[in-house]
Amino acid sequence: MRRIALWMLLLGTLFGGSLVFAQGGLLTTITSDAKFRDGPGTDFYVLGVAKAGTTILLDGRAPGGGWVRGITPDAKIGWVVETAVAASAAEIEALPKVWIDTPFGLSAPAGNGGIEVPAAAPPAESSAPTAVPQEQQPAAPVASAGGPGIEVQVGSNVNMRDNPDGNVIARALANQPFIVDGRSADQAWVRGTLPDGAKGWIVVRYVIISGQQVADLPVVEGGASGAPAAAPAAPASDPAAAAPPVVAAVSTTPIRGFSYGGHVGDFGDGAVNAMRLAGMTWAKRQWRYIAGQNPNDVAGMINDAHAKGFRILIGIVGQPGDVNNGGYFDQYASFVAGVAALGADAIEVWNEMNIDREWPSGSIDPGLYTDLLRRSYNAIKGANPGTMVISGAPAPTGFFGGCSPGGCDDSNYIAGMAAAGAANYMDCLGLHYNEGIVGPNQTSGDPRGNGGYFTRYFWGMINTYSKAFRNARPLCFTELGYLTPEGFPPLPGSFGWAENVTVGQQASWLDQAVSLSRNSGKVKLLIVWNVDFTNYGDDPMAGYAIIRPGGGCPACEALAN
Repeated sequence: MRRIALWMLLLGTLFGGSLVFAQGGLLTTITSDAKFRDGPGTDFYVLGVAKAGTTILLDGRAPGGGWVRGITPDAKIGWVVETAVAASAAEIEALPKVWIDTPFGLSAPAGNGGIEVPAAAPPAESSAPTAVPQEQQPAAPVASAGGPGIEVQVGSNVNMRDNPDGNVIARALANQPFIVDGRSADQAWVRGTLPDGAKGWIVVRYVIISGQQVADLPVVEGGASGAPAAAPAAPASDPAAAAPPVVAAVSTTPIRGFSYGGHVGDFGDGAVNAMRLAGMTWAKRQWRYIAGQNPNDVAGMINDAHAKGFRILIGIVGQPGDVNNGGYFDQYASFVAGVAALGADAIEVWNEMNIDREWPSGSIDPGLYTDLLRRSYNAIKGANPGTMVISGAPAPTGFFGGCSPGGCDDSNYIAGMAAAGAANYMDCLGLHYNEGIVGPNQTSGDPRGNGGYFTRYFWGMINTYSKAFRNARPLCFTELGYLTPEGFPPLPGSFGWAENVTVGQQASWLDQAVSLSRNSGKVKLLIVWNVDFTNYGDDPMAGYAIIRPGGGCPACEALAN
């Protein structure tokens, strides 16, 4: 995901992408067990635990300080508190600032360790975390009040229910031990017991448990007292069970008409409630693919959205440095097919591939991308015909004056895609609109210069993209948002163009954009950028968020009406 504006390109600054990675990264180690998260803060989802002694290759630090991002030898990318790594303060300070959507450009390092399921005692996130010796880790099932189970840990505050999607019976808190004794057939929920004796079901994504541990649990039916309905899967030591095959989960409900949703970060209860109020039925998340990853790594994302009642669009972006590697397109296509088989409702194939932030300079070519799209489309449809394939949305820009080795204007790029036959390999044409400072009904009057380039207008985007493909495919806004600093400090200079936009305008314009899209006959899906991001700094993502400081959501109320 990336929001890019023409005027920033004229200044030579790519939106969210002006940072330069430290050459080769900073190789260091984890000094003590630390939670590994998908963002720089304790409100982000816990991916697992980085064990003491694990090698980690860092590519950057959080602009607000306190957190660093890196990759472990098992190709897991995430954030840890900076006090949990062996790097010095000066070395950390020398790292570039990166945001959660800044592309990760490093490969997994050689070294020791990886991300593991934690022991019952939570790893610290203080300035002096306490290591838990390996020999103290529970290695076998333990007994619970309701029978045998395995002791894991709750990853974040979450409701416990009497059945999958049932009534709330308790509140599980982050870091609590949780003894699980069974799972649902679709592996979206696990059943277990909390320290106070409460027994029920929790969405698997909010439990720190490995995919193999979930697969090894018996399938249980009914409420907390339900009996096992199937024998456990093969133990993890069985080579055939080490990488369980992807089982097709074809959607039985066709995607018809117009619908809308939001790009989520934390996707906690606040975001879910806001989205429901707004009438949203889709959630979007982004996944950064690294060659060799197992599609099952994405299962939690899919199951979580479905458990909360949303369809899910996953934007899958690979590593720009791998694009020209032999066989990479087929590897990527195989991965997205695996994600489709797991039940993804829609997949966006790459992101902003017309600029060298997301595609290698010198290889930016709509024909080359169309080849990737073709392979991916055929693979996805072979795995799950119900998954909607959306072409990667180009960065909206007119900076390049056509196409050059370093980038290509989006109007030229989509024309090139159309000429290469891309319409044959997509269900929907992806586009981004996120630099508007006038209402979506306006087709002129933007106060900025350059003759009012089309990317500044809602209808300019729709008409340009539709014309390029002669209306052969519907449009899908995979990002549409309005930036406002209201409730925050002034915007950084590179975003000063939105300084006078109010929250009221944001709410009204989003409501209008959804209504106009629904009635246009051209738009199939609109994803609001964004719902609940909290980062506000050099890249003020929180300024786009519809959940504002204090928890209110005027845009949700406007959409609800």
